[in-house]
Amino acid sequence: MTAELKFVDTNVLVYLFDGDSPGKQARARELLDREAENIVLSTQVLGEFYVVVTRKLARPLGTDVAREAVDDLCAFQVRPLHAALVRAAARRSESSKLSYWDALIVETAIDAGAAVLLTEDLQHGQTFSGLRIANPFREEHEAGAVHELV
Repeated sequence: MTAELKFVDTNVLVYLFDGDSPGKQARARELLDREAENIVLSTQVLGEFYVVVTRKLARPLGTDVAREAVDDLCAFQVRPLHAALVRAAARRSESSKLSYWDALIVETAIDAGAAVLLTEDLQHGQTFSGLRIANPFREEHEAGAVHELV
């Protein structure tokens, strides 16, 4: 049985460095460790990650630490953005009422062949063209139960 690819959104990665949310931090680490071979990111996610951890956390990371974290995250499969994804995201944003940036994440995940998008920014259980949305921080995940989407 082939494991499903899981596209990871920025918010999941940010929790790796958010000491103010220890439960989510532990869950994010466990998830990335367990699913390392099946994780897909995008250049958009890496860029957003760098901005958030250096500017938006209550205790931001230094740029050297953030840059090293980005280098480490590049060990996962990383998908580049391209013109067709930008056009597809614009169309999806218009048709689904997603923000353009969320639509770009969705389109990149679909283009990568991911079965699941791990994020807390979209509705858990929602689907887009066969891509399932799963919030890895929902209460059943924190209690240790394994959910079929993750």
